[in-house]
Amino acid sequence: MKAFEFLRENNHDGLTVVLDKGLPPKFVEDYLKVCGDYIDFVKFGWGTSAVIDRDVVKEKINYYKDWDIKVYPGGTLFEYAYAKDKFEEFLNECHNLKFDAVEISDGSSDIPLEDRKKAIEKAKDFGFTVLTEVGKKMPEKDKKLTICDRINLINFDLNSGADYVIIEGRESGKGIGLYDGEGKVKESELEELARRVNVKKVIFEAPQKSQQVFFILKFGNSVNLANIAFDDVISLETLRRGLRGDTFNKISPISNNTQ
Repeated sequence: MKAFEFLRENNHDGLTVVLDKGLPPKFVEDYLKVCGDYIDFVKFGWGTSAVIDRDVVKEKINYYKDWDIKVYPGGTLFEYAYAKDKFEEFLNECHNLKFDAVEISDGSSDIPLEDRKKAIEKAKDFGFTVLTEVGKKMPEKDKKLTICDRINLINFDLNSGADYVIIEGRESGKGIGLYDGEGKVKESELEELARRVNVKKVIFEAPQKSQQVFFILKFGNSVNLANIAFDDVISLETLRRGLRGDTFNKISPISNNTQ
């Protein structure tokens, strides 16, 4: 039973996706006792999985599974495997390591749409939950994408079988994706996106507290948020439940926006 159980309300089903940049297994085991209930997915960032001993990767995944948390390697590792023509080997290794999901992206490369679709379908055939990502890692390349480009790719991925689509925000949350150079949300672009996609299938990378607050107030406490640092999980949960001044008495369910 949680402390102050009599005050628990404002339940939600918003996804919280945490970034693991190489945390030690025992830290993970201990910290999940504090925040494991509030994490839905953990991403082993970019290519970190490929520089850690397999047994350590398995140990960490097992700790996450104990809390029903789905784990996946970062999209950059997929892109690297794809560029080396090792996609099937990549999927086999993900299966053997007991990852639950994979991320299909082209943030650091360029992948034809048909190949992107085939990668989604193949990953689904392997039994993985598939997350894709829309956006480029380099701000100068990402700026070339219009909001219509992002919307079209989100819908393309969902129609191709992706379970969720992540909107690139990187660790900084500045000057990329839906964020301006100061980390503020480009509201006009977000409004257009919300009109044309199923928001419940979108995961917004929101590393900054101000961004988390914005999305919760905009879409409700069941909005899906990613690139959450481990030490921000509890903070985010209090924001979702109205237990922090920024969202106190301001919580509402996510809108039923569908295409």
